[in-house]
Amino acid sequence: MSILVVAEHDGAKLSGATRCAVTAAAQIGSPIDVLVAGYAIDAIAAQAASIPGVVRVLKADAAHLAKPTSEALAALVLALADKRTHILFSNTAMGKGTAPRVAALLDVAQISEIASVIDQDTFVRPIYAGSVLATFRSRDAVKVITVRTTNFEAVAPEGGSATVESVAVPADPGVSKVVAQEASKSDRPELTAARIVISGGRGVASGENYQKLLAPLAAALNAALGASRAAVDAGYTPSDYQVGQTGKIVAPDLYIAIGISGAIQHLAGMKESKVIVAINKDPEAPIFQVADYGLVGDLFQLVPELTQQLVQQTS
Repeated sequence: MSILVVAEHDGAKLSGATRCAVTAAAQIGSPIDVLVAGYAIDAIAAQAASIPGVVRVLKADAAHLAKPTSEALAALVLALADKRTHILFSNTAMGKGTAPRVAALLDVAQISEIASVIDQDTFVRPIYAGSVLATFRSRDAVKVITVRTTNFEAVAPEGGSATVESVAVPADPGVSKVVAQEASKSDRPELTAARIVISGGRGVASGENYQKLLAPLAAALNAALGASRAAVDAGYTPSDYQVGQTGKIVAPDLYIAIGISGAIQHLAGMKESKVIVAINKDPEAPIFQVADYGLVGDLFQLVPELTQQLVQQTS
């Protein structure tokens, strides 16, 4: 058995999602290799080598991988797929774009968003927007897997001593290219890594209200801001704030849902949160079925009062 975890990074720092994928890989077996692809990535490869449980870091350093396309990454992974039993990606945009291409090139099925590992061939993953957990057993010689990282604790960033080896990089397929990348900038914690997430829904009524009500509360709690699909579709927030089946999957210590009814699409992205608080004027809203604590009332009154209490306690 030989497991390959495809790392993700921003050019300077290894993603925490990669360490979650390593945790999943360790539950499958060993040895574990981590592939780090990019350009001028010695520092990132060293970070990967420090992850406990990793035996080797495969460093793929090439100019066309500075902003890699899914096709270029798939070609690279395919070149390293020999004698692998499992190839793991995080369930990020990069993983979701690359894993299907790798599976197709290897002529195997892809196993998407595993939530737990039973054995080296058997995995559990959510289906029907998370309302059902299905157990899958694969007989493919190579399992191409994306990992629902919120279901796996990230392994420690330090303590390992893996070797770093440079690998040959296939030529750029040249079928697509990255024209530009623009990362959203915020003084709030990153949504998928935050310990506290505050999300607004259609009930906040406008983008102005979203900022007026939720931003001060988020500042008081040092929380990330999120939103339901309805709020994003209505233009209250950018799309990268969206939490849900077609947005980001989060599992913070505390999730506060404000003016969110609790559609199954949204619940699929946040119901693994450790503590869920819901604020909604409708006592029959589905969100209360998954909430640990609920406040029934006018959010335009309750949220400012809650924020004021928090500010007073911390001042």
